[in-house]
Amino acid sequence: MGEVVKDGREDVIQAWYMDDSEEDQRLPHHKDPKEFLSLDKLAELGVLSWRLDADNYETDEELKKIRESRGYSYMDFCEVCPEKLPNYEEKVKSFFEEHLHTDEEIRYCVAGSGYFDVRDRNEAWIRVWVKKGGMIVLPAGIYHRFTVDSDNYIKAMRLFVGEPVWTPYNRPHDHLPARKEYVDNFVKVNGGGAIDASA
Repeated sequence: MGEVVKDGREDVIQAWYMDDSEEDQRLPHHKDPKEFLSLDKLAELGVLSWRLDADNYETDEELKKIRESRGYSYMDFCEVCPEKLPNYEEKVKSFFEEHLHTDEEIRYCVAGSGYFDVRDRNEAWIRVWVKKGGMIVLPAGIYHRFTVDSDNYIKAMRLFVGEPVWTPYNRPHDHLPARKEYVDNFVKVNGGGAIDASA
């Protein structure tokens, strides 16, 4: 048997199925026993991920290649922490409302960490923990939400194709073309069943 090659992305991005607890949204919310999901399985839901060099993002050739190949012409930074974000507690609560966007959501964590939660094909929540060096792309039309973790700090690069549109459409917005396209491309494929987390 060959050696299992470790996915370097898993040092900076981890995914697991969430429990149903109503406790603080900033806690990990692991099931018991824990139920992790590979990043390749996450990609089956359209969620893409990379591990990049966050200490050298200004000169990182890999980031440059990704931006060029995917057309990410716009870039800015967002810092989510009590010191930098006015009305911090209300903002964190609003980011945690389940919503979708009509364009991709691209976030590259250059400092700190946070949770991006996405729905699987059976509506179960998957928590995606993104740490420094992790970059993820949530496809247009996927229902998701965001929260900081218990460290209360993330600095993320936000990327966008063309002029940014940050409009969140809180659930339900199933009638939007972006949602219908997402369902056709990622939910209805393979019979729309559950993702096998063990694979």
